[in-house]
Amino acid sequence: MKVEIDGTLCSGHGRCFILAEDVYRLDDEGYNADRGSTVEVAPGHEAAAELAMRNCPEGAIVLVDN
Repeated sequence: MKVEIDGTLCSGHGRCFILAEDVYRLDDEGYNADRGSTVEVAPGHEAAAELAMRNCPEGAIVLVDN
């Protein structure tokens, strides 16, 4: 599974990290550290990645590949 983090939509709420800290990382300013790129979700972390994706208030995380 892969997710893409839209760098223009991410506004630094940090919910992705709070809900799935094994999948998402934050930079020093509180934004998703991988914004603007695609992230491979490790096996076993798909449910957490999807929960965070659904809870992103800006819709900055989208499923790329299942």
